[in-house]
Amino acid sequence: MKITADTNVLARAILQDDAAQCQTARDLLRSATLIAVSLPTLCELVWILRQGARLPKEDVARSIRALLDAGNVAMNRPAVEAGLTLLEAGGDFADAIIAHEGKWLGGETFVSFDKKAVALLAKQGEVAQLLV
Repeated sequence: MKITADTNVLARAILQDDAAQCQTARDLLRSATLIAVSLPTLCELVWILRQGARLPKEDVARSIRALLDAGNVAMNRPAVEAGLTLLEAGGDFADAIIAHEGKWLGGETFVSFDKKAVALLAKQGEVAQLLV
């Protein structure tokens, strides 16, 4: 079966916070011939793992990389790599996804009131401007 995984399915499989749902999620993910994982799903997942479960960024990055490396998972790899790079640098995964997709859509400059996001993106060579 080819599936699109909702955030809660991935979260249950990773967090193991509900034994029955964890087993159901893991069985489904193992048996699927294709698991489509959208960028909004990954942004939500990273938020749940970091804010809700309070996992360290290294553990979150490891979980996302495991998904990236799974043979049956389809996702926007360049965007996810951009998100992981910023996450591992201490920034927000979603900010990098937003900057990456904006650039893909034709945006030239990432603008934000978020000092940390602008600084980290600029450090990575992205054109970013802090609004004051």
